[in-house]
Amino acid sequence: MTAKNTTSEADGETRRDFLYLTAGALGAVGTGIFSWPFIDSLNPAADTLALSTTDVDLGPVQEGQAITVVWQGKPVFIRHRTSAEIKAAEDVDVSTLRDKQADADRVKKPEWLVMVGICTHLGCVPLGQKIVDPRGDFGGWFCPCHGSHYDSSGRIRKGPAPRNLGVPPYTFTSDTTIRIG
Repeated sequence: MTAKNTTSEADGETRRDFLYLTAGALGAVGTGIFSWPFIDSLNPAADTLALSTTDVDLGPVQEGQAITVVWQGKPVFIRHRTSAEIKAAEDVDVSTLRDKQADADRVKKPEWLVMVGICTHLGCVPLGQKIVDPRGDFGGWFCPCHGSHYDSSGRIRKGPAPRNLGVPPYTFTSDTTIRIG
């Protein structure tokens, strides 16, 4: 009878181990099923993903003209610069600037300047996109709220703003189209 009893105990341990493993596996699967909707709700919404990039056709923008587009709720200034604006931006001695950036570091193609149109002082929107707007002492943009002057590369040259106008991430998808974001 002892041999029979030993076999029964070993058989019971095998069943118990199987039941533990099965119950644990079912518990893990159940936890995953019930927690997935919560985890999935942490992903960005479709409308947010739609705002993450903006495609802009630059074909209609003439030399010397500027347009404003919206990307992630922020104004983005795009200027088709003239050769005089490009030369003025490139001729600046970078060592004299408050926020030292060469023009070549701010553009991918010299004729196209793309930057976020929010003053780095207190978040105002500088003037200079329209032909009739004041462009400040350096021919770029002027923030009338506190008197910040930006040059034709969007670099701070005078006034209280601490940094240059920001350059958003963008790529040229063709010769006349960019994708911002």
